[in-house]
Amino acid sequence: MDITELRTQLDQVDRDLVRLAAERQRIVAEIGRSKRGSGRPLRDFRREKEVLDNVRGHAREAGIDPELAAGLMQLLIAASLTRQEQDTVRALSAGGGKRALLIGGSGRMGAWFARFLDAQGYAVEIADPVANAAGFTQRERWDEGALDHDLIVVATPLRAAARILSALATHRPPGIVFDLGSIKTPLRDSLQQLNSAGVRATSIHPMFGPSANVLAGRHVVLIDSGDREALETARSLFASTTAITVEMDLDEHDRLIALVLGLSHALNIAFVAALAGSGIDPERLKAVSSTTFGAQLGIAEGVARENPHLYFEIQSLNEHNGPALAALDEAVHALLAAVRNGDEASFVALMQRGRDYLHTDAE
Repeated sequence: MDITELRTQLDQVDRDLVRLAAERQRIVAEIGRSKRGSGRPLRDFRREKEVLDNVRGHAREAGIDPELAAGLMQLLIAASLTRQEQDTVRALSAGGGKRALLIGGSGRMGAWFARFLDAQGYAVEIADPVANAAGFTQRERWDEGALDHDLIVVATPLRAAARILSALATHRPPGIVFDLGSIKTPLRDSLQQLNSAGVRATSIHPMFGPSANVLAGRHVVLIDSGDREALETARSLFASTTAITVEMDLDEHDRLIALVLGLSHALNIAFVAALAGSGIDPERLKAVSSTTFGAQLGIAEGVARENPHLYFEIQSLNEHNGPALAALDEAVHALLAAVRNGDEASFVALMQRGRDYLHTDAE
């Protein structure tokens, strides 16, 4: 056959693959309906492993790379989870007949939460001077109009959130109030004011960005600020998803976030700044990219696209960030000293300390 005929055959195979993927999604939707009817959880890790093991076996029989086949199947499984989760959220309609006000709902995370609540059946209203892209009912100022919603979600930057939560304490809305802030210690006084005013308030931190489609394996941190009813209401919003809720107090949250966000952000910001200072074109670096560099660059590119003002708040407003950044500074200086002094023993000890912490064996 000539290349034109071979390409025609390849196009037909591609059409068949897409058709089979669509058929798989149809079956997935039926399985999701069956799970909802029987009360079974959306995600079955044992079944996922069984599917991947089967696919690897089929790949060996067909003479192709088992990990290539498993990678393709993992993409299809992720798509399946997304479909089942979205269908379940809509089908249960937990927010049917209820109203939610999203203060700062035109921002990226506020918009994600607005869509999330809308899918659950809430009548969503946005309070934001910037027009929202989804066409929800909107007011420019949150305090110009009634505040009698079942939920009031504050999705603004941290300094603004502290002011708004304090002001809400004077309005005493009857519904549940919570924020989505990445740092909680700057909100401590405002949350206490809400509790003192008798407002049912809590605080949550979705540990994912606004690009998240499926919540499988994602974490949502719930902060106990003294009102169990408010906390459980916030938890219930994720009951129809595969998200994992984790409960903790305000100070523990910020101690952990100093490492989970503060340290990881700082590392990637410094990494990109060092690359920029090299003067070498990034495409030239990608041309010789190693596995480690490619993975690190992919993470760093995501960080570089984020809102620098938000990231500065995460670094500067967390009162627990100091020790984390000091530890980073100490580790970098120890690494530099070992390399500059030709001190192989110190270099090896530094890596060994990391292996021991992660319980990882050396090659």
